[in-house]
Amino acid sequence: MISERPFLGDSKIGGEHPFFLIAGPCVIESRDLLARVCETMREVCDELGITYVFKSSFDKANRSSFDSRRGPGLEEGLRDLEYIKTEFDVPLLTDVHETAQVPAVASVVDILQIPAFLSRQTDLVQACAETQCWVNVKKGQFLAPADCGTIVEKIKAAGSNRYLITERGVTFGYNNLVYDPRANEILHGLDIPVVMDGTHSTQLPGGGKESGGNRHFVPVLTRAAVAAGIEGLFMEVHPDPPSAWSDSSNQYYLDQAPELLRRLHRLDRFVKAEVLPATPVAR
Repeated sequence: MISERPFLGDSKIGGEHPFFLIAGPCVIESRDLLARVCETMREVCDELGITYVFKSSFDKANRSSFDSRRGPGLEEGLRDLEYIKTEFDVPLLTDVHETAQVPAVASVVDILQIPAFLSRQTDLVQACAETQCWVNVKKGQFLAPADCGTIVEKIKAAGSNRYLITERGVTFGYNNLVYDPRANEILHGLDIPVVMDGTHSTQLPGGGKESGGNRHFVPVLTRAAVAAGIEGLFMEVHPDPPSAWSDSSNQYYLDQAPELLRRLHRLDRFVKAEVLPATPVAR
């Protein structure tokens, strides 16, 4: 585990603090959908005493097909996210894809997220860091965990210590991802807070006009990650995943998410009381 440090508001991460949750639908489909998901997830997080961050994307720029639904776009999407922040009093996370989007997004959200395929884009990483918002970098499927050290160096060089790295599986051959729990230990050895993406890790990327996936594996992968001592958990949840505009095969059912979260929280409380400090990464 990493040492204790401040997070959003009065919350803290690291040490024996419970994991925080980033959760919401993959892409903004309607304001009603955002509200329905946020209300359910905030309620269970309040019950468990864990920090909840609402997420959804105003634009899914990396789609397999040109005619896939991408979302409402920057202006309308930020209005919807700002509504959720005001109505439910929750911090927000959303993706940015280019430096021009950063100032507007940073004026609304609390965590700027860099998609996995853009994780090495220096200008984008540093533009996000310069806002002094938290920056969540999705680790590229092509990167080893230790490679994230150079990403964090870019953030620090821009004057920020507010960074997270999200593990979401590594490419294994064609159209498959594998989650390796050793990544947690390697990232902790670099003193990097680790978020585990429990839904994208079940993806079967590419392979046609849509990426596949298997949400059946979300519980086992998230249990493995919590057992390895994560600081944050990322999940995309939806009331009716098969009809979702994006990631329909790996988003988790909203009505099943609270019970899974309760189980993971109990495991987290056991593990954080017993786990040994991370071993520094061998060079």
